[in-house]
Amino acid sequence: MEKTTNQRAWFLVLPVLILVAFSSIIPMMTVVNYSFQDSFGGNEFFWVGLEWYRELLRSERLWDALGRQLMFSSIILLIEIPLGILVALAMPKKGWLASLCLVLIALPLLIPYNVVGMIWQVFARSDIGLLGRVVTDLGFSYNYTQDAVDAWVTVVAMDVWHWTSLVSLLCYAGVRSIPSAYYQAAEIDQASRWSVFRFIELPKMRGVLIIAVLLRFMDSFMIYTEPFVLTGGGPGNATTFLSIDLVKMALGQFDLGPAAAFSLMYFLVILLVSYVFYTVMIASDKAEAGQ
Repeated sequence: MEKTTNQRAWFLVLPVLILVAFSSIIPMMTVVNYSFQDSFGGNEFFWVGLEWYRELLRSERLWDALGRQLMFSSIILLIEIPLGILVALAMPKKGWLASLCLVLIALPLLIPYNVVGMIWQVFARSDIGLLGRVVTDLGFSYNYTQDAVDAWVTVVAMDVWHWTSLVSLLCYAGVRSIPSAYYQAAEIDQASRWSVFRFIELPKMRGVLIIAVLLRFMDSFMIYTEPFVLTGGGPGNATTFLSIDLVKMALGQFDLGPAAAFSLMYFLVILLVSYVFYTVMIASDKAEAGQ
């Protein structure tokens, strides 16, 4: 007896496919088309082939922005992942206090990106901002609008304040999923707090940590609104990340061809690094499970 397959389920997926086509595929093809052409006004386009890609690959502007972006993503991952784990472990596991902590920790995630930038723009000012005034009164020279180091510290602190909550919530979910029998066995063996974390909590959080690292890397690599509102990419080009440089090229200079090529290369870099990062972490997870 031959087994028949019901193909009517595809009709349920068809609206989603149409929505994805209009929201992502068609705009992507438009960007691809622009990346191979140049415009001299009057809506007239001329084929230039791979010229924009070759020009960008030889441009110090692209490589400088990429270096700043990689440095920023690395710094915030090194800070937010350990800090998020510590916050998750310090939170109460049950009761009304646990619910209160979850609500308070989730509050920064509810604030729009542009509002976060405005909050820190005022908060870090040395004349009226609490942070800037305290740092200045302590005897430190602090001005994020004129000093590149101060700008970097402020942008990193802003991102840590905004997004550590996401890591904490994911890690907290991983900790709460650990059966109590593991803790009971550790207590019987008189295991130390570090041993409990190393051999029980950290392995059980490995899955959520992979998700947290990937989400934070992709988000940090595409960050735009917060640093643009806070510093505008300055002072100079100190905080001009890839997204800010792309917007300046596309809207500030109105170079549609180079901007389209830039955006495709930007997309491929994110896709490639995320894929490599995910593959390495999954391989490490399988190797750890096989031991």
